[in-house]
This record gives sequence, C-alpha cells and structure tokens, in this order.
Amino acid sequence: MKQLVVLSGKGGTGKTSVTACIAGLASKEMTLVLADADVDAANLELLLNPRRRDTYQFTGGFKASIDREACISCGRCMEVCRFGAVVHPDGDPDAYSVDPVSCEGCKSCYYQCPVNAISAERTVAGTWYLSDSHCGPLFHAEMFAGEENSGKLVSELKKAAAGLCGSHDCGLVLVDGPPGIGCPVIAACAGADLALIVTEPGVSAIHDLHRILQTLVHFGIQSSVCINRSDINVSRTEEIEESCRNEGIPVLGRIPYDDRVTMAMCRGKTVLEYDPASPASMAVLGIWKKLREFL
Repeated sequence: MKQLVVLSGKGGTGKTSVTACIAGLASKEMTLVLADADVDAANLELLLNPRRRDTYQFTGGFKASIDREACISCGRCMEVCRFGAVVHPDGDPDAYSVDPVSCEGCKSCYYQCPVNAISAERTVAGTWYLSDSHCGPLFHAEMFAGEENSGKLVSELKKAAAGLCGSHDCGLVLVDGPPGIGCPVIAACAGADLALIVTEPGVSAIHDLHRILQTLVHFGIQSSVCINRSDINVSRTEEIEESCRNEGIPVLGRIPYDDRVTMAMCRGKTVLEYDPASPASMAVLGIWKKLREFL
C-alpha cells in the first residue's frame, strides 16, 4: 500500500481538480481509497459525486459551563480565564457564565473552581463520512464553523482510510490535502510515500511553494511538483522549474490554462471525464504516468 498526498502552499491552485483527475486515472489501474483531508473546506465530493454510506461524529476540544446554583460568586474563574470567556450574564456582577464562542477549552476555570461548580465537556466539532464514489471509497468531513482541532480530524480520516485500504488489500491511499503549512497539512502528510504539490506561476504561489517544500523536507517526505495554468506566466513557470531543479525536486509536468476545466466543474465532472482530449486532460495524463513510476 502506498500513500500519495496532493498539496498546495496556497488555496486556489487547482489541487482538488488535479486530485480528482488522478483518482479517475488511478482507479482504472488499481484499487484505491480516497481521503479529503481539507476538512475546513472539503470539496472533492463535488467532483466525485459520492453516495454516503456511514456518518460519524467528531469530538473536538472542551467547553466549560457553570452551574449557577452551585456557584458561590467568588470570581476565581474570571480571574484565571485568559480568553475573556467568563462573563457576567445580564450585567449581574454576582453571576458568572461561560461564553461558548470565546471558550478555548483550556479548563483553567474547571481546575480552579473551589466548589466544583464548573464542568468541562467535549463538544461535537464536526462530522465525517465514509462514502462510495466511482473511483473508490471516499473519507471526507465537515468541520463546524469556529471549531478547532482540524489536525486531529485529518488524522482520524487518514487512519480510517489506511485501515480500510489495508483490510481490502488496496494499492493506494490518495489524499487531497489542505492548503498551507499548518497542523492539518502536517497530519495529512504523516505516513505519505510521496507528495505532489500543485502550484501556479504567481508571486504568492511561488512563495508558498517554497514554504510547503521546506515543511516536507523537515518531515522527510519525498516531494514532486506540477505547475497548473503554466502558460499564464511562462517566465514564472521557468523560474519554478529552475528552482526545483536546483533543489533536486522533480517537476512532473505543466498543465496549461484550459477553459474546459471550468466547463467540467460546472457540470460536476473532472476535465478528463468532460473532454479527455483537452490540453489539460493530456497534461494530467502525462503527470499520472510519471507519478505511477514514483509509486
């Protein structure tokens, strides 16, 4: 079993579109399991049209609450709360309650309350799903607004995907990773055999490409790059290729700007499904052939 994670230093580079195309190509040659690890803005399902099979709750951090009857109004909870989450409801200086939006779940008030009037319970921070797509089983999730621990949710998704892949003797776990370099990205990269970074020839994209490459080097994960919309700024594309060449990072291909990609997305399809002979489709096919050699 191999793990391929598709990443981007920034959002909007076409990472998910490329992942969906790779899923379609890979599924014709091997059995695979997919995981959409971009849990804060998951959208791989928009191109794969999966049918949900199972739904699970994800519990995140803690939220504190105060028992008004047990509270002795000592004010210790307000003193130790660093986030301003303990408030006076209705302006009553002798009453205390916790604003759940401001509460960060540190439990300082819970431990400091002299009469044990404060409880701290784990909250349901999102849901995750196992669905069936035409490319294979898909694990994806929905993180609720304002919730945290998305890195933990990504880890749960990947663990479930790897477990299913191992039990069914699948050849590949394909992960659509989140953008950036934060905790969810690190969780998505864990255990990966290869990372494919989808970038584009723009100033911010090139800057963030270097950041994600540094992150992958730090964790010892082999990297490769493809350049999407490569013809909108040829000099920047050549700059990316030269930089990667100097770093010993393979550039697997260029994907030209192709309006058929947008047409396909409007119909809930990948460009390979919509027009397999289009320039973008042929470019992605070439990238997959090189990826297959690496894997």
